[in-house]
Amino acid sequence: MISEVSGLGHVVVGASGSPGSLCALRYALTLARANAVPVTAVTAWLPPGGDIAERQYPAPALRRLWTDAARQRLLSALEAACGTVQSDVSVSLVVVRGEPGPALVDVADSPDDMLVVGAGRRGLISRLWHGKVSRYCLAHARCPVLAIPAPATARELGLGGGLWPRRHRDMALDQALHDWDTAA
Repeated sequence: MISEVSGLGHVVVGASGSPGSLCALRYALTLARANAVPVTAVTAWLPPGGDIAERQYPAPALRRLWTDAARQRLLSALEAACGTVQSDVSVSLVVVRGEPGPALVDVADSPDDMLVVGAGRRGLISRLWHGKVSRYCLAHARCPVLAIPAPATARELGLGGGLWPRRHRDMALDQALHDWDTAA
């Protein structure tokens, strides 16, 4: 249950399009609606090959394409998380070039902000490779951080390793996330 948070002035949420970020995006929109505050959905991008390769051979046209692709990914994440955005929540979209953790911390720079991030994947090996963004935000943010756990995977629901995705490949993403949320 989401309730009012005293002193909350703004909600910033990381939205990469991953299942964990979609849950965080849904939670952030609900939190903003309950507190009548605006939401800033942030996605960060890096050029393929990293910054060093792009700085060595700069290509403004490619940079625009990569930025547009990141903006489209952000719009798709917003649509997957909640369908169309209702008019009762003010949502601004921010596309930042850089690493996701520092980008989110830079956008959520006020003490009255609330930073909402996906908590990353579960399991020891998964945590080694994923979840760096949430750990970075928890360690460096200047505002409260809310880490929303990822939805349960098919294996965690007892549906078998690779069988569930093959059986349900025609299911829409929002229906799959809804099913995972209700099962968790």
